[in-house]
Amino acid sequence: MLATIVAATRQTTAERERRCPAIALAAQAASATPGGARFVAALRAPGRVQVIAECKRRSPSRGILRADYHPDRIAAAYEANGAAAVSVVTEPTFFDGALDHLRAVRAAVDLPVLRKDFIVVPYQLLEAVAAGADAVLLIVAALDDPELEALLVEATSLGLAALVEVHDGAELQRAVRA
Repeated sequence: MLATIVAATRQTTAERERRCPAIALAAQAASATPGGARFVAALRAPGRVQVIAECKRRSPSRGILRADYHPDRIAAAYEANGAAAVSVVTEPTFFDGALDHLRAVRAAVDLPVLRKDFIVVPYQLLEAVAAGADAVLLIVAALDDPELEALLVEATSLGLAALVEVHDGAELQRAVRA
């Protein structure tokens, strides 16, 4: 399933880049100030468990999770109940996510916001910044080592924090080496 999602992501991202070239997106992102350091600080805050609460409409394995999906309202409820950060699923094909969901959440809360998607190319990092993300998810299983390293460097240069997801010891070693 991961390979199918990654292939679809590469295709849909290329289509978005054709409609809005990276140079135009970079101009939009230039006015944003991602809070990567704020995201990390929120997760390290002492005194209690720090929760990243997720906004997700659908999952391929479970179907529709929220038919009446308003990520801005959901995120506001998370903030009111003590979440440290909000994760917004933006993958459109398999999860019914959208960058507009992230924008709505960014406008609704003061918490750090994570773009949860299958990030495979630097263009998606620019999208994240332009939409108001403070952090992005990087899934080691979806990337080869040079891609992972390049995305980590680019995320940092843009001011984004990277939350790196691993599923086993080998992926953990790859992530640490990156």
